[in-house]
Amino acid sequence: MSTIVGSALVRKLPKLRRETVLLIVLLAEITLFSLSSPYFLNLQNMLDTSRFFAESGLIAMGMTLVIVTGGIDLSVGSLLALVSVTVGFSYAAGMPPALALAAGVAVGAAGGLLNGILVAGLGLSPLTVTLGTFSLFRGLAYIVSDADAVSRFPDWFAYLGQYYIGGVVPGQLVVFVIVAIAIWLVLERSRFGRYVFGLGINPRTARMSGVPVLKTRCAVYVILGVLVAIAAIIYTSRVSTARGNAGLGLELQAIAAVVLGGADVKGGSGSIAGIVLSILILAFLAQGMTLSGMSSSFALFVQGAVLIAAVLVNEVTQAKRS
Repeated sequence: MSTIVGSALVRKLPKLRRETVLLIVLLAEITLFSLSSPYFLNLQNMLDTSRFFAESGLIAMGMTLVIVTGGIDLSVGSLLALVSVTVGFSYAAGMPPALALAAGVAVGAAGGLLNGILVAGLGLSPLTVTLGTFSLFRGLAYIVSDADAVSRFPDWFAYLGQYYIGGVVPGQLVVFVIVAIAIWLVLERSRFGRYVFGLGINPRTARMSGVPVLKTRCAVYVILGVLVAIAAIIYTSRVSTARGNAGLGLELQAIAAVVLGGADVKGGSGSIAGIVLSILILAFLAQGMTLSGMSSSFALFVQGAVLIAAVLVNEVTQAKRS
């Protein structure tokens, strides 16, 4: 096990340079957009931005665990939609609100467990499996909702996605910070985190060293599923609607944040600090382009270009490291 942990530490040494570069990019981005729009460099505007990156940010935290193990999950947007309609239509059918929320979390965990079993238990390709569940979950969301939407929620439900603490700080931001700290502790300060890194570096060596490979792979997908469920509840509360087309494109946003943050798509490396900085970069990029009058289509194009650039940078970094 010591060999795996040592290798993990070596893999993580370059993260300080990556995080420094990301911080410089973030500061440059803030400076640029503050010059292009008088509304950008405003404390309330910057805090309000978290209302829109909280969902993708929460998913990115869970996606980090999956990618560090060498996996991927393309189904998160579809699972978010399934959780959303589960909560909405369960409540509309007469289920008590607390039970409807619990049902949503259970569906999220079950979706993650299904991915984990197919990937870890049957040894199937994560890309193929989650591409299949991408369609499966979205199809179930449309079946459950019958292409309809629910928007009649109790007044208190709005607090989960619209509440401002002290009238200033969005509640979603607090949830995001708590989850980010929790995932950081899991990766950096726990035995499970060492298992996650070891599995991503060399699954065969990890198994020989006593790492519970099956349980670890399943666990990261279940954790991601639960975080998707939390994001779905926040999203549903924020827009006051549960519908089957929710979460479109969230998988791209989450994966872009993780890769831009320095995680190796082949597994074995990842930094929560880098992920948080990349989430802020992507969020402020979208907000800045909107305030500058750029179209949402162009923003999507830029996001895709950033993802490709991040992958190229990671490949060059890995090549130099080896």
